[in-house]
Amino acid sequence: MYHEEHGPPHFHAVYGGSKIKVDIRSGQVRGRFPPRALRLVMEWYHLHTKELLVNWNLAADTKPLEKIEPLE
Repeated sequence: MYHEEHGPPHFHAVYGGSKIKVDIRSGQVRGRFPPRALRLVMEWYHLHTKELLVNWNLAADTKPLEKIEPLE
């Protein structure tokens, strides 16, 4: 997530040379990832959707983002 971003609420993920953008409200993915990496990102997304929306609002207000735990 970046402070200069515009809607809709989303986050970016990078794996090797691959990049995706995930819409926080719908879960729609733009870009391509290897299947296993995409499954892990989407699992993390489903666990932390509420926190991602909180961070989106913080970013929109140019406030520091809260740390979101990785998958274990």
